[in-house]
Amino acid sequence: MVTVRPRRIRLVCWVSAAALLVVFSAGATSLTGATGDGYGTFQRGDQLAMVGLGVFGALAILLFTRPRVVADARGVRVRNVIGSYELPWEVIRGVRFDRGAPWASLELHDDDLLPMVALQAADKEHAVEAVRALRRLHQAHLATLASGATPR
Repeated sequence: MVTVRPRRIRLVCWVSAAALLVVFSAGATSLTGATGDGYGTFQRGDQLAMVGLGVFGALAILLFTRPRVVADARGVRVRNVIGSYELPWEVIRGVRFDRGAPWASLELHDDDLLPMVALQAADKEHAVEAVRALRRLHQAHLATLASGATPR
C-alpha cells in the first residue's frame, strides 16, 4: 500500500493560514473609534466580522492541504483540492511525471490524464519515490493479469 501527501505545500499552507489569521485579528483590534469625518463608528461586531473573515480565509488556504493518493493492489484513490476519484488498475495505462510538470498524473486507457496534486514536483525526491512505488504497483497488476491470476 502506498499513501502520499504533499510535504512542502502543506507547510506553506499552515504557515500562511496562521499568518493570515494573525493579520486579520490584529486588524480587528485596530478597528475602534470613528470611521472618519462622518457619524459612523466601529463596533464590536465589526471586529468580530474581521476575525471571521480571517478564519474563512485561513480555511480556504487549508483546502490546499487536502490532496492525497492511496494505492494498493486493487487500484488508486486520488483526492485533489476539489474532487476525488477511485480507479481500478484496469483503467490506468500508466503513471506519468513529465519533465516540467507541476505534479504527476495517471494516464487512463481512454486517453484522459488525471492529475495527482499530492505528487508535486516541489517535493522532489519524495514525489519521485512515490511515482516509482505507484509504477511498481501498476507493473505488479499487469504481471498478475499476464499470469492469468485474479487480482486481489
